[in-house]
Amino acid sequence: MKKVFYLNTCDTCRKILANFNLSDWELREIKKQPITIEELEQMYSITNSYEEMFIKKTNQINLRELDPKTLQESDYKELILDHYTFLKRPVFVTDKEIFIGSDKKNVDTLKAFFRAD
Repeated sequence: MKKVFYLNTCDTCRKILANFNLSDWELREIKKQPITIEELEQMYSITNSYEEMFIKKTNQINLRELDPKTLQESDYKELILDHYTFLKRPVFVTDKEIFIGSDKKNVDTLKAFFRAD
């Protein structure tokens, strides 16, 4: 399995995706086709953390009057399933590996993965 979860309106996602040949990857625009519980649980089986997949800088935090410091793993899971903006993106998933987010370290690791592929 090779999937990329991204947001089409996110310039950072588009810029990162443009760096790679994704012809044999399934591209999932999460606003149009939200992540399923099965997909999220598969990601969790690799990361063992819903918090790692959760973006804490989203307008939804303020709109819902949430305090990220008080959230538990189950809260992160429910919020990610409830609204697409809570999923840190882009997310590249294979059967054994996951690359989450747009930070430099993750993008560098992703580039090394594609060079080795």
